Amino acid sequence: MIHVTTTCPDLDTARAIAQAALAERLAACANITPGILSLFHWQDAISEEEEVQVTFKTTEAVRADLVTLIEIEHPYELPVITWETVAATQEAEDWLAWETRRR
Repeated sequence: MIHVTTTCPDLDTARAIAQAALAERLAACANITPGILSLFHWQDAISEEEEVQVTFKTTEAVRADLVTLIEIEHPYELPVITWETVAATQEAEDWLAWETRRR
């Protein structure tokens, strides 16, 4: 299982990207966590923004397409998109593979 994570400026943006990913079967699930406080370097200054984090559960087979979709749909000039492989039960892996199959 792969977790792909990004942050968004608001809940509506996070929801829209999540719905697009699910509609395209690029993720089996999207978890949205509001109220993330992000501090970061941007344009020679330290910025602070409240953001919404989105974590997508997907497979390696469609990860690149999911990252591309996020890049296209995201309003930020430079959305930070990360991913990691995580262990899961065989049942969860099977469900994920079924839900992200391409038709």
